[in-house]
Amino acid sequence: MIIDTPEVQDINSFSRFESLQEIYGIVWMLVPIFTLVVGITIGVLVIVWLEREISAGIQQRIGPEYAGPFGILQALADGTKLLLKENLLPSRGDSPLFSIGPSMAVISILLSYSVIPFSYRLVLADLNVGVFLWIAISSIAPIGLLMSGYGSNNKYSFLGGLRAAAQSISYEIPLTLCVLSISLLSNSSSTVDIIEAQSKYGFWGWNLWRQPIGFLIFLIASLAECERLPFDLPEAEEELVAGYQTEYSGIKFGLFYVTSYLNLLVSSLFVTILYLGGWNLSIPYIDFPSLVEINNTGGIFRTTLTLFITLAKTFFFLFISITTRWTLPRLRMDQLLNFGWKFLLPISLGNLLLTTSSQLFSL
Repeated sequence: MIIDTPEVQDINSFSRFESLQEIYGIVWMLVPIFTLVVGITIGVLVIVWLEREISAGIQQRIGPEYAGPFGILQALADGTKLLLKENLLPSRGDSPLFSIGPSMAVISILLSYSVIPFSYRLVLADLNVGVFLWIAISSIAPIGLLMSGYGSNNKYSFLGGLRAAAQSISYEIPLTLCVLSISLLSNSSSTVDIIEAQSKYGFWGWNLWRQPIGFLIFLIASLAECERLPFDLPEAEEELVAGYQTEYSGIKFGLFYVTSYLNLLVSSLFVTILYLGGWNLSIPYIDFPSLVEINNTGGIFRTTLTLFITLAKTFFFLFISITTRWTLPRLRMDQLLNFGWKFLLPISLGNLLLTTSSQLFSL
C-alpha cells in the first residue's frame, strides 16, 4: 500500500499536535502545584520574620533590622547559610534512616496543603474526606522524627524522637474527635463544604459559637502537634540538647526548621477553616456581601478578596501561637501526657457525644 506524501505529512503533524497537547496538559497540571509551593515558601519566610519581630517586641529587644529593610531578608539569609553548610553523618548511625527522616516529615506536612481551600474556588483537591486526609497524612510526620532520632545513634536524639511520637499520639486523638464533631455539624468531611455550611448564617453561623469547647481543645492540641511552647518537650534544650535535631546540620537541620513552621501554618489554616468560616467575612449588623457587591464581582477580585480574608484570620492565630511561646512555661513530660489523656480526651469525647445527641434530636 502506497501512502501519498501529503497524507504522511498530515499524520506527522497530527501526532506532533497530540504530543504537544499532552505536554501542555502536564505543564498545566503542575502549575497549581508549583504556585502552591511558592506561596507556602513565602508564607514560611513571613512567619519566621514575624516571630522574630513579635518575640523581640515582647522581650523589649530590637530584633532583625540589618538584613534588608526592617530585616525582612534575615530568614532568607539563614536559609542560604544552612544550604551552604556541610551535611555531617554520625559515624555509627543508620545513614538511610538519618537521611529519610527529615524528608518524610516535610513531605507529609506539604501534602496536607492539597486539601486546604485558601479562597473561593482556590483549592488543589476538594475531597469528600479532606479533613481526615489531613489528619492521616500529618500522622506520618512523627514517624520521620522517630526515624531521625533512632538513626542518629544518640540517646538524646532517640529520647526526643520517642517524646515526639508519644506527644503526637496523645494529642492526635482529641484533635480528631474535634474534627469529627465539626463533620457531624456540617454533614460533610470536605473542607469546602464545612466553610459553605458556616456561611449560611453569617457571623453567628461560625463553628466557633456552636463548638466553643471543641475550639479550645483543637487550639491546644494543634499547638501540641506543632511542638510549640509550652509543648516543645521533644526539643527541650535543657534536657535533650535540641532532641532529635542534635546530630543534624546543614540543609537537613533546615528541613526540621521548615517543618515546624509548615505545621504551624497548616494548623492555623485549619482553625480558620473549621471554626472561623474560612474565606467568609461576616460582620454583625453589616451586610458585607452587598456592601462590596462580592457576589457580582469578577472572579479575580473575588478570589483575591477571599484569599486576603483567609490569610488575615490565619495570621491572627499565628500571632496567638507566637505570643503563647513567651507567656507560658514548659510542661514536664508527665504533665503533658496526663493533660492529653486525662483531661483533653474525656472532654473531647463528651463534646462529641453532645454534638451527636443534638444532631440526632434535630432530625
